[in-house]
Amino acid sequence: MCGRFTFVANPEEVMEEYQLDEPFEFPVRYNIAPTQQVLAIVNDGDHNRAGLMNWGLVPSWSKDRSIGSKMINARLETADQKPSYKRLMSRRRCLIVADSFYEWKKGEDGKKQPYRISLKDRHLFAFAGLWDRWSQGDDELVTCTILTKDANDFMSNLHHRMPVILPKSEEQNWLDFDVKDPTEMKEFLFEMPHEELTAYEVDQRVNNPKNDDESCVQSIVE
Repeated sequence: MCGRFTFVANPEEVMEEYQLDEPFEFPVRYNIAPTQQVLAIVNDGDHNRAGLMNWGLVPSWSKDRSIGSKMINARLETADQKPSYKRLMSRRRCLIVADSFYEWKKGEDGKKQPYRISLKDRHLFAFAGLWDRWSQGDDELVTCTILTKDANDFMSNLHHRMPVILPKSEEQNWLDFDVKDPTEMKEFLFEMPHEELTAYEVDQRVNNPKNDDESCVQSIVE
């Protein structure tokens, strides 16, 4: 799964990396938690556009917006079948920009040690995400969820699931406005090569989403 991640970049870096024409504002974040805002990128058929979405999907047909806290992740294996995701796999795909994410490994003493995981060969990356727009009266939300799959060999040492990270060469293909078959897009993600990852232990401070500063990403191993 993916329950926390970080965004340590400046807007100019993101605009260049993702071919954005319009500027945006999003602060450096060291401990992004569910229900908070994230930076997401969509394609309108001609251009990539960046915007803020709430992390935790609220389907457009939902009667209760609080369901978002339970839908921060979507299983890739069934995303082309589940009512909440099938339509989104067809036409509401997004990139959720990050530079690392956290996972917790259970030790022999039963305690969970947090790790920060990032890519070995590049700084910024994108999770494969789905988004939707929900409204009720004057209340409107744009929300998203991160797709997950079985852990690869590296991540299986930490957790049995992991977020789907898109190789740089495939990010634009995930946003491709012309491809609308949800099963085809599911298979596309399963066929992608795994990015090489690295990880290190961080302080338990990251357990509390109120802690959002540089100390969250510092290694505790000398």
